[in-house]
Amino acid sequence: MTRLALAFDLGGTELRGALVESGGRVVTQVSAPTMAIAGSDAVIGQIIALAGDLLAQRPQADVVGIGIGAPGPLDPKAGIVIAPPTLAGWHDVPLIDILGKHFGLPVRLENDANAAALGEWRFGAGKDTGSLVFVTVSTGIGGGVVADGHLYHGRRGLAAEIGHMTITGEGDRCFCGAVGCFEAVASGTALGRRATALTAPGDGSLLRRLSANGAVSARHVVEAARAGDISALELIEAEAKWLGIGFTNLLHLYSPDLIVMGGGLANGFDLLAPTIRATVEQRAMPAYRDVPIVPAQLGDRAGLVGAASLILWEGEPGAPLAMAQDKDSKDGPTERAAGREASHR
Repeated sequence: MTRLALAFDLGGTELRGALVESGGRVVTQVSAPTMAIAGSDAVIGQIIALAGDLLAQRPQADVVGIGIGAPGPLDPKAGIVIAPPTLAGWHDVPLIDILGKHFGLPVRLENDANAAALGEWRFGAGKDTGSLVFVTVSTGIGGGVVADGHLYHGRRGLAAEIGHMTITGEGDRCFCGAVGCFEAVASGTALGRRATALTAPGDGSLLRRLSANGAVSARHVVEAARAGDISALELIEAEAKWLGIGFTNLLHLYSPDLIVMGGGLANGFDLLAPTIRATVEQRAMPAYRDVPIVPAQLGDRAGLVGAASLILWEGEPGAPLAMAQDKDSKDGPTERAAGREASHR
């Protein structure tokens, strides 16, 4: 019987679950709007309910464990979700301990962008490369780094928060409270905000027509640019320059074999790519200019496939260095986690 993993991609807007084979194939998938403001108990209840739906669809499945991609900051070794800004009421939640005790299965936790990076590296655009930087450009900007065949975690698994690189001293204040973050100027949210400020309800512009005279989103900008709208094309040009600046920093920091761009804005990659590349050519040192920058191949499945591989590929050659928990996390909750678990029973 084929070994399967339960995989979950926990986002601030949507919670998705799947049964995934070791070869990366998604066997079946379910989703639900995340109860993001209802606290950790409610969301963990959703995870348990979606797992039940998946197992009901494949009652004979040989499920060997559970992999979860969740928003940071989190500690993948201890299995603790620390304090994600997109999920209300999550503070030092020992997610691995809670789900492990409920299901009686091994559970592995990873930053959602890291999980997507792992999925793209194993089965998508980064397959057969030694290293890559995965950048997800959507509501915010996240990232994951595979270096020499292993996920790079840094202290407490907090590495590669690339959305919070400071790349300018100006602009709107970031969600994190700082000014000039990569995310604040180059995310899909930032692009939509600029498009909304450039137009006005009822002005007859294509951008406002597409948005039904509401706030303009990055998706509307891409759609208008494809239709040849001059304002949208100028917005795309500015967006691509910011992305190019950020990508140049990533090339200099990590020297990857590949940069992979995912997230909702990757749907406009063909429009963005020429200016991204031109900006990198202008700003990067010569040794870094030939690194390919490509769109993600797995789409919204990358996080699920990567989360599943935390279980299915554990202990095999090339497995991420910090994939397995520390001994104290395997044998029982850490002292810190234990103090939190009582509230989730």
